[in-house]
Amino acid sequence: MKPWTSPAVPTLPPLPEALQLHDTAGGAAVDVVARDGIGSLYVCGITPYDATHLGHANTYVQFDLLVRYWRACGLDVRYVQNVTDIDDPLLERARDTGVDWQALAEEQTELFRTDMEALDVVAPDVYLGAVESIPDVVADVESLVALGVGYPVVVPAEELPAGVDHGEDVYFDIAAAEARTDWRLGSIGAYDRATMEQLFPTRGGDPQRAGKRDPLDPLLWRARRRDEPWWEGGSLGDGRPGWHIECSVIARRHLPAPFTVQGGGSDLRFPHHEFSAAHATAADGVPLAETYVHTGMVGLDGEKMSKSRGNLVLVSKLRERGVDQRLIRIALLGQHWRHDWSWTEEHLEQARARLTRWEEALRRAPAVHEGPADTAEDLQYALHAALSLNLNGPAALDQLDQWAAGHIAGGTGQDRVRAVVESMLGIRLG
Repeated sequence: MKPWTSPAVPTLPPLPEALQLHDTAGGAAVDVVARDGIGSLYVCGITPYDATHLGHANTYVQFDLLVRYWRACGLDVRYVQNVTDIDDPLLERARDTGVDWQALAEEQTELFRTDMEALDVVAPDVYLGAVESIPDVVADVESLVALGVGYPVVVPAEELPAGVDHGEDVYFDIAAAEARTDWRLGSIGAYDRATMEQLFPTRGGDPQRAGKRDPLDPLLWRARRRDEPWWEGGSLGDGRPGWHIECSVIARRHLPAPFTVQGGGSDLRFPHHEFSAAHATAADGVPLAETYVHTGMVGLDGEKMSKSRGNLVLVSKLRERGVDQRLIRIALLGQHWRHDWSWTEEHLEQARARLTRWEEALRRAPAVHEGPADTAEDLQYALHAALSLNLNGPAALDQLDQWAAGHIAGGTGQDRVRAVVESMLGIRLG
């Protein structure tokens, strides 16, 4: 699967790596150190049926800051992202709207690419769909079964396709995985058992499924069902992947073990990241990632933004209205990635005012007085310092505000300032 086209990122004189990030698994800020000069990142991608709402955009713009930070430190970056182009929600949306599920997935994935290009998000080095990863999923699930951490559950006869008299789903055995590895249920998402039991059925889990050893055991392989797409599954039988296995499979094949940062929205803490990590660790005994970073949820006018409420704000719709895509990016970076927050039109107005001030400052003559960000070089140091402390986008924008208010680079310095802001924040100044 092809990614979108990355924006050109100006090269800056590298500054020292000094990053701290809040780690969900540990519940505290930790030093994040790239191994061998390589920052490795996996950010879970979309299920392509409503791309791209502001919750999506917020996550990918915030992790774009991390990619840009590492590059500004002179590091190489290995960035991997998936597309869940086969899953129950996609099939349900296709049935509800009367469209082919593959056509829906392709359409929405392309829309997502277009939105990411518009927001100047650096594309991943590897961009893979679940469908094209199925042979690898089959191999890994077969391995988990052989290791005793995957087990079959018989499919009810009424769910089987015509002419098929037997089928078995494959589930991940939490207890068996805990017995053979250092992973423990809750060690990644940092939730207690009661919270996980509450969340599981609302996030794709099936705690009431008869035959499971633990209500929280997640699905690895779904046997072929009536009127559903399916693929050959080797010894598993025909079927399709469970949700969480695809990310562990893709990450293990394209990133070092463990890789530096696992990213995604906070709704992925459990069950998705919990079990992606468990699957990978159970397979080879190595942790999936060193640091788990989760962005907050985005609401609308004080209410939760959701498909069921019909109040999703789509990036594509904002762009159709003629909203400058830079304003969307600035508005998102103005919110700290850890926080839940609610979108209002006022965010766009605030972003517009900021962009106007920055561009007016760029056109003015150089400031004659001195200050902490009196030159482009000082501005680079100020942005680097803000981002080093928990990737603080709002603090970085505040530094840009301070520069615009009194420490102005004019003349030949204008190009240098533009390069610093574009490279580190992904904001193109006119």
